[in-house]
Amino acid sequence: MKYLHRQHGFSLIEVLVAILILSFGMLALGAMLSFSVQLPKLAGYRATASNLAASHVERMRANPAEFQKFEGRYTAEPLSYDGTFDAIQSADCVYDTCTPAALAAMDNATTQRAIRTALPAGGMLVTCDTSAGPCSATHYGNIWIVWQDPSTAAALNSAMSDNCPAQVTQRYTSPAPHCLYVRFKI
Repeated sequence: MKYLHRQHGFSLIEVLVAILILSFGMLALGAMLSFSVQLPKLAGYRATASNLAASHVERMRANPAEFQKFEGRYTAEPLSYDGTFDAIQSADCVYDTCTPAALAAMDNATTQRAIRTALPAGGMLVTCDTSAGPCSATHYGNIWIVWQDPSTAAALNSAMSDNCPAQVTQRYTSPAPHCLYVRFKI
């Protein structure tokens, strides 16, 4: 009597294919986990930027005359983001000789120093929105809080998700900074 020999178990090729498929799945899982670890840090930076922008808007609301001037200190300041981690010096405004322009300069320096301290290579840009007329008539403005996160620059394409102003996107492309935009009314 002849018995048919039936194969039991897996062949070596089947095992290698299963390990290959499993390794691709593990690579995808590892990439997803590293991405998910980076997102809370980015969310924390966005929350910090939002708080700093709100604080600066409240400072400008306390000194509206200087914001509404054509060349006021709040809107005449250039972009303070330069892609570096250097400290920003603060100006002081002494009570009895403090003018609205000196107060605005102190507010700008204080906010820029807070941004640079709380956000990596942080900076700020404040503009008056003149789309509906002169700044003194509309009282609308724009503020961008800009920062750089070198550890996630390759993983998170900030150019696709952020709305940085032209002053930033034209000058700083590698690594692309993150921006938080706030439109406000004084």
